[in-house]
Amino acid sequence: MAKFLNTSATNYFLEELIKGASDRLILISPFLKLNDRMKELLADKNRLKIDVRIVYGKSELQPQEIEWLRGLTYIRTSFCENLHAKCYMNEEMCIVTSLNLYEFSQVNNNEMGILIQRSDDSQLYKDAYEEAQRIIRISDEVRISLERVTSEPEAANRDDDKGADSANRDDKLTSSKIGQKMGLKTAQFLDRVTEHGYLALEGDKHVLTAKGEKAGIEFVAKSRFGPYFLWPQDFQPA
Repeated sequence: MAKFLNTSATNYFLEELIKGASDRLILISPFLKLNDRMKELLADKNRLKIDVRIVYGKSELQPQEIEWLRGLTYIRTSFCENLHAKCYMNEEMCIVTSLNLYEFSQVNNNEMGILIQRSDDSQLYKDAYEEAQRIIRISDEVRISLERVTSEPEAANRDDDKGADSANRDDKLTSSKIGQKMGLKTAQFLDRVTEHGYLALEGDKHVLTAKGEKAGIEFVAKSRFGPYFLWPQDFQPA
């Protein structure tokens, strides 16, 4: 039978859920800002090579989260647009709750949640797991390397309307905007311009080539939103 959780119980069972994960761990939270204890628990799962999926959606990753996540091989992070659900689960437990995986919420807010045990409510657990998998499928996986690979190259911000656009120079557009103009997702656009030699891959990062510079593409190395590219509005890969 599902169990009601108040604020302190939600935090307690969330920690127990993470500690108890031996095969998989799914953390779905619109906002993501981890406290030191949570980072310690997740780093331990990474050392044990547990498959961890984190899905977030309401704001850009904080710089400290980017730096911390970069070194964790077995933690995969995805961005899901319009995400409002908060759900945390391992192979035996699931918590559906109002609690974000956000340091402020865990300390200051009044929260509620429901704890589902797979052994007691197998169908309810299955329903929650299938919905979590659906959310993962519709999410854009993010490779934490100061660049969004499958959705954005502009550091950790979800949408450069918020950050990089404000830094646009003259009539240039960010990668997501020029991609939209061509009817492409950002990842598709980056793949295309890389194939045409305007960008090159160094490890998991895109870098500007001589051909790209000649075409008027600009690389902005430093901003509070991280590095990003600017493209002429009339750019067409050729």
